[in-house]
Amino acid sequence: MKNVLKMFVLLLFLGSSQVFATETLDGGVLVDGRTMVPMRDIFERLGADVQWNQREQSITAKREFTTILLEIDNSIAYVNNKRILLDVAPQIRDGRTYVPLRFIGEALGANVRWDEKHSQAIISTDTINEFRINVEPEVITITISAAGDVTLGSDESYGFHGSFNQVAKNNGHAFFVKNIKELFSKDDLTMVNLEGPLTTATTKAAKQFAFKGDPAYTEILTLGGIDVVNLANNHTFDYLQKGYEDTKKHLKQSGIGYFGYEDYYIKEINGVKIGLLGYTGWNDTVTIRNQIKRDIGALKKNGAQVVIVNFHWGAERSYVPNHTQKSLGRYTIDSGADLVVGHHPHVVQGIEEYKDKFIVYSLGNFMFGGNRNPSDKDTFVFQQTFHIKGGVLTTKKDINVIPFSVSSVSDRNNFQPTPLTGTKAATLKEKLIGLSKQLNNTNWLQYENPSIK
Repeated sequence: MKNVLKMFVLLLFLGSSQVFATETLDGGVLVDGRTMVPMRDIFERLGADVQWNQREQSITAKREFTTILLEIDNSIAYVNNKRILLDVAPQIRDGRTYVPLRFIGEALGANVRWDEKHSQAIISTDTINEFRINVEPEVITITISAAGDVTLGSDESYGFHGSFNQVAKNNGHAFFVKNIKELFSKDDLTMVNLEGPLTTATTKAAKQFAFKGDPAYTEILTLGGIDVVNLANNHTFDYLQKGYEDTKKHLKQSGIGYFGYEDYYIKEINGVKIGLLGYTGWNDTVTIRNQIKRDIGALKKNGAQVVIVNFHWGAERSYVPNHTQKSLGRYTIDSGADLVVGHHPHVVQGIEEYKDKFIVYSLGNFMFGGNRNPSDKDTFVFQQTFHIKGGVLTTKKDINVIPFSVSSVSDRNNFQPTPLTGTKAATLKEKLIGLSKQLNNTNWLQYENPSIK
């Protein structure tokens, strides 16, 4: 008799636990700090009838005396014809329609609470058992574009005919960026290596080539969607300290960021801080290693969640990175950098994947006023989309390697970088693939995602 009684009590307990068990659903996501949930899941569990209008991209939900009207990507909603401003608009993500949870819950008389420990939203009403929705941390994507050497101007000894300055006078500043401005307008941050001061200084360094450009050329950068420039290179001081200080002043006045040497750059994009550093990397020394490690640490202390380091390094006209480039690049990744970008050789070099990060050894020339007709006009834009989930950079890699020519014509350099297409684009890409395979047999093609353009 006792055993029968125990079994009855056990069955009664199990049955009651199933009745009162809290249902937990998946599918919640954070968008701009607000919880979004799948449309049908939330409306059905709160007892509302929902209708989807494909043509209007609108949602109508009704329950008893409440009618809710929503539209995709529209932050204006209506509850019983009363206009409501939403913090986040309804949206379609991965083929599913998402609506703002707290607004829907309150409109339908539900109590919505947040369980920080379990990252769950808790929803309950007077008539419906409490249920929970798992909420994934918000994933923020940041796309960075990097291009190579940009010399706005030339050496005085070149003369005027065929020079960057003549092209600027004859065609205007917009000419140079005609074929890049659309690409760079679609990313979150574009950086290049600015090789040469923008100054009216007349005293120059005693060297073979001393470049400089009109300070008004900063407009070329802004028209082209170029946001920030590296100044750590072998031509920044061509017009000595005055030329250097003038360049920084003119860049700042034009709203162009800069980094390199003693200057670092931090920009917050969609709530994520991006930190940039720049060095000349001629030698791999204890001094520069200590500087790199210290600077990366300082950026992260200042909140940088993505760190990108530029190096001006390598041998001119060499398609293969030297030992110093490889050792410094890898050390920089080991020290906490998330991407290393290089320039100076005036030709392209390979891309290495090292410990789940990329080292782009040389982007080549880009808008290079220092050569009126380079024998190798190949260059490329390297784009990477970084994925930050819950404030932490993930290992997901999306890149785009875009073949370019430094000129829109083949018989000379008209200083108008132009994307390659068809056979020419394929040939340059094969060239980059071959150069990259010499570096730890890297195959970056598996990470290419052209849709990030």
